[in-house]
Amino acid sequence: MASNLDTLVTVFGGSGFLGRNVVRALCKRDYRIRVAVRRPELAGHLQPLGRVGQIHTVQANLRYPASVEAALRDSHVAINLVGVLTEGGAQTFDAVQARGAETVAKAAAAADAGVVHVSAIGADAESPSRYARAKAVGEAAVLAALPSATIMRPSLLFGPEDQFTNRFAALARMSPVLPLIGGDTKMQPVYVGDVANAVAHAVDGKAEQGAAYELGGPEVLTMREMMQIILKITQRDRMLAPLPFGLAKFQSYFLQFAPGPFTLTPDQVAMLRSDNVVSDAAKAAGLTLEGLGITPDSLEAIAPQYLWRFRAAGQFQKKSA
Repeated sequence: MASNLDTLVTVFGGSGFLGRNVVRALCKRDYRIRVAVRRPELAGHLQPLGRVGQIHTVQANLRYPASVEAALRDSHVAINLVGVLTEGGAQTFDAVQARGAETVAKAAAAADAGVVHVSAIGADAESPSRYARAKAVGEAAVLAALPSATIMRPSLLFGPEDQFTNRFAALARMSPVLPLIGGDTKMQPVYVGDVANAVAHAVDGKAEQGAAYELGGPEVLTMREMMQIILKITQRDRMLAPLPFGLAKFQSYFLQFAPGPFTLTPDQVAMLRSDNVVSDAAKAAGLTLEGLGITPDSLEAIAPQYLWRFRAAGQFQKKSA
């Protein structure tokens, strides 16, 4: 009887935040893994996640179809995790999340490989956000090239090394006032480990082919509530200053060039205008984490495990009076 060791899974974008968690989940299931990234020399941190020889790294760039085809040679499944939150040079939303997604799907179809494509809740061809529009175009292109592909749409991801909780925890350490954009916008923050397991479930054949799963955590929270949770965990007493969308958009034209946690782009402001939660349709169809048999972890349960380093006393809790 064939085992998972006979199955080669190529993971595009496997060295990133979600990628390393997906690779870990696949390693636990004994798959052979080929990680396709633009800079293989920077992906050495993945090797300890698996056994000797289980993970192999190759060079590939979604903007160059020949490199994608080479990365998929002899593969049984392709997982596409590649995405960009901010554009830079040739790495545009359209090039990576629309045309790049199509390139992977067409190459997988030619190689007779299955596809698990990670998109995002909020992917919408009519969205004011170029990021969300590119995600929607990418989804459509993937299903057109390979109708049996499985789409995964996570909400806001959190976990160690994320770009949300860590960013605001770092800001709270430096500033007594935190800007609050879209304070009433609803999110359904989802733990990166749960999304990684959902992707691995799809590789296992436990997900419905041709379907789009919407992956959210156990709670729907506003931006204000999430910021308050971060401040509570990091034990920082900070004022949240609501920032109107118009002013935030104006400031983003300058802050898009700012370093680290101060970066804010006009497209990110546009995304904050819309709620980012699992739809009723997905719930009714069972196209959720729960539908895959995964019980999602909450932000308050997981974030203290890694945000403690932003406390004034580090891992040492302040004693109650």
